[in-house]
Amino acid sequence: MSALTISPEEVKRVKGLGFLNNKGTDNFSARVLTVNGKITAAQHRCLADAAELFGNGIITFTTRLSVEVQGIPFDKIEDFRKYIAKEGLETGGTGAKIRPIVSCKGTTCQYGRLDSFKVSEEMHHRFFEGYKGVALPHKFKMAVGGCPNNCMKPDLNDVGIIGQLVPIHDIEKCKGCKKCKIEQVCPMHACKVVDKKITRDTNVCNNCGRCVGKCPFGVVDEGTYGYKIYVGGRWGKKISIGKPLSKIFTDLDEALNVIEKTILLYKNQGIKGERFEETIKRIGFENVEKQLFSDELLDKKEEILNQELATAK
Repeated sequence: MSALTISPEEVKRVKGLGFLNNKGTDNFSARVLTVNGKITAAQHRCLADAAELFGNGIITFTTRLSVEVQGIPFDKIEDFRKYIAKEGLETGGTGAKIRPIVSCKGTTCQYGRLDSFKVSEEMHHRFFEGYKGVALPHKFKMAVGGCPNNCMKPDLNDVGIIGQLVPIHDIEKCKGCKKCKIEQVCPMHACKVVDKKITRDTNVCNNCGRCVGKCPFGVVDEGTYGYKIYVGGRWGKKISIGKPLSKIFTDLDEALNVIEKTILLYKNQGIKGERFEETIKRIGFENVEKQLFSDELLDKKEEILNQELATAK
């Protein structure tokens, strides 16, 4: 293994472009953005060709649904970027800013309660691209999960969305069956027949919607689709499970506005080097939620984006 001869300043510069040094060498891994873990066959072919032309022929996949092409010499970095750009691909996703959005396959999954590819793509354009030049106190990760199965672990991100289908029970139609279809299908055991009527413990129910349409007598033929937003999660050396906001949002635009307010709050009130979870603990969850449910942060958007990051005293 040869020694690194590239200056620390250049290593840092190209890291900002999404090129991570292969330790002990002058080669780099290019972190290629996939928007939400979904790329076309043509993009696959382009990456395979680029890996052979500019790298060592190896492609790896990151835990956050990006692609890394290994072994690219320092002097081939710009050639690589130009080559993959012809298929609409770019590198990036590092630094104290919004990181690439990750998504489960809820769009095609039988359990999906939202169009996760669509939602994550909207978040990519609005927040990852729209806030690309905005420095934040620390890295800021977001994830979209299609249902409460939590495959994408949205609650372990700074901001996460989990798709919901809140069941609507018409108790008058309940026959009090000894073998209740709703009770049998509920994975959380939140639904039980009590005194010959179905009941649902809302403290246990996770709004997976599995019960909707299962009763032959139409007790729960309908449900309300929504977006449950978690804030303050993190995974790594320190672990924190995000806390859900008290409201389930039924309108995507409203949910995305709340996410934008979350980013603005972090930019405005976070301290440089502080993860969002620490910001929430410092200023209080109730205070955070109050701000996210008002429009004051959005009204001050330009002012917040132009201000310098606060530093610890």
